[in-house]
Amino acid sequence: MPGIFSLLLLMPLGILFAAWTWSRLPQGVRLAIPDGWEAVLLIPVILLVGFGSLEISGHLENWFFGGDMRLWLSNEMGIPFDQRNALVIGLAMGFAVIPTIYSIAEDAVFSVPRSLTLGSLALGATPWQTLTRVVLLTASPGIFSALMIGMGRAVGETMIVLMATGNTPIMEANIFEGMRTLAANVAVEMPESEVGSSHYRVLFLAALVLLMFTFVMNTLAELIRQRLRGKYASL
Repeated sequence: MPGIFSLLLLMPLGILFAAWTWSRLPQGVRLAIPDGWEAVLLIPVILLVGFGSLEISGHLENWFFGGDMRLWLSNEMGIPFDQRNALVIGLAMGFAVIPTIYSIAEDAVFSVPRSLTLGSLALGATPWQTLTRVVLLTASPGIFSALMIGMGRAVGETMIVLMATGNTPIMEANIFEGMRTLAANVAVEMPESEVGSSHYRVLFLAALVLLMFTFVMNTLAELIRQRLRGKYASL
């Protein structure tokens, strides 16, 4: 738990510092890096910040939480804490989903015609204005599709959720307690249910609810994507 806290605290600061350092480098150094390879430079930064965060997590726990973060949450905040909780599964699913979202969104951004970018810059727009008002708007259908695919991947995940959430059937609005998703519930209880029983039918109902939710979300996502494509097709 202290390691997660230190990662959440220091990782954004480390990435922002790396971005600021990159912006201060000479233009010749930045132009020497091929397009699309900037993200690769973040890998050593993330590894170093992650290692450093884990190393100093004990000191941060002593400074902020009196040496025991779990007791501090329970005694000072009144928040119950389980070792396998929703926060852990959120981080795990982030590692599982982000590569898919990143790759699809990157393809969408780099598929924007270069003539639009050059035309915007030629008309006097700043690079930031070109990015926010031309590139991102033109690529918004692809970026939205990437987000929805990632969301569908997260909603339908079974084994990661089953192993990391504690498999708690009672769920509360507390990220430090366990949970159980519909997919994990079907996977766990289906082998133990009696064929034809009420329990068996309820599990099929849960699977149907999951299917309908996925169908509705995919339909809405496609409608929104088509609307975005039609809206920004004239750019």
